[in-house]
Amino acid sequence: MENALMVVASVLAAGLIGAGAALGAALGNSRVTSTTIECMARQPEQASNFQVTMFISVGLIESMPIIAIVIAIVLVFANPFVG
Repeated sequence: MENALMVVASVLAAGLIGAGAALGAALGNSRVTSTTIECMARQPEQASNFQVTMFISVGLIESMPIIAIVIAIVLVFANPFVG
């Protein structure tokens, strides 16, 4: 019974980790993109530089939820708390 409870708690925690990571990435990407568009509107001659920087930033932001989900999946399937 204790192992089943630990597995259920691990699965719920993994779901919360995934949801939190997805929400954080969505908010981060929207802020980076909106700021880049504002910068492009102010300085159109530098738009290509802003766009390259935006793509690098969005890629880095998107890597964090992927890493978080991989860690959550590893903790579900290789749970150190279950004997």
